[in-house]
Amino acid sequence: MSRAICASPLAVTANYRKGHPMTKQTTRILLVPALILFLLFYSATVQAAPEAGGITVAEKTPVVKELVKSSQSWNGEALPAYPQGQPEIRILRIGIPAGARLETHSHPVINAGVLLTGELTVVALDGKTLHLKAGDPIVEVVNTLHYGINEGKVPAEIIVFYAGTVGAPVTVVKPR
Repeated sequence: MSRAICASPLAVTANYRKGHPMTKQTTRILLVPALILFLLFYSATVQAAPEAGGITVAEKTPVVKELVKSSQSWNGEALPAYPQGQPEIRILRIGIPAGARLETHSHPVINAGVLLTGELTVVALDGKTLHLKAGDPIVEVVNTLHYGINEGKVPAEIIVFYAGTVGAPVTVVKPR
């Protein structure tokens, strides 16, 4: 079952390299959701807890739950066009200790994530706020200064997927 899901993004990449008539942007658009679905399915089958909003999966029955589909970030702003250049997907697993506040930063590329454990509050400098709990998805703001705070009593852990280009940063920390 995992092979079928995993083969999809690889097939897209292989077809692109063989000169298939897909554009780089089309490849990126197809690859990012395929990777997200694979990792979410894997995470759901390995770590899901029904009491925390997870999916209960019978041994041989695949289950797909769309967590988010959006052309806007969490603050309501439209997502920008993908950047030009060689696509690069980055997936980070970020741990945020209880009580920690991240530095003010921005992301120059489209990114989305899923909070695996704990709680996280994301605050944009214009005052807009998003509260996340374990299992919640986020489509992050792009080119907007913001920070995160773990106001909970346990560490928060989030997986974030970035759709950028080779050599470009995915996060820019605001100078102090």
